[in-house]
Amino acid sequence: MTDVETFLAGLEHPFKPEILAVRQAILAADPSITEGIKWNAPSFRTTEYFATVHLRAKDGVHLILHLGAKKRASGTPRGEVVDPESLLSWLGEDRASVTFRTMEELEDRRAALAEIIRQWIMYVR
Repeated sequence: MTDVETFLAGLEHPFKPEILAVRQAILAADPSITEGIKWNAPSFRTTEYFATVHLRAKDGVHLILHLGAKKRASGTPRGEVVDPESLLSWLGEDRASVTFRTMEELEDRRAALAEIIRQWIMYVR
């Protein structure tokens, strides 16, 4: 069992099935994506961490997209990532969030999430 699998096995959260589905969608988006526990939550990386599940949110699954632990002055995805389904809520030039409130919403937008992830990781490779 990996660290993330062990962490998730012990996780009690009202949206655990949705968290597991988001995890699978992210890992399936690109073979270069791996996972770990960062900031006490499931997080995803290529060369650097770029996404973290926000576990304190209780109204759905919140995924925070970022460019790692260090703030970057240039090369940010805002305005560059194509988001035709308006999944992204921008939190800054280098951070955005995606929220799924139901499993149905996640399933309906799984392909859009995967496309956003593939675009986002171009900024952390």
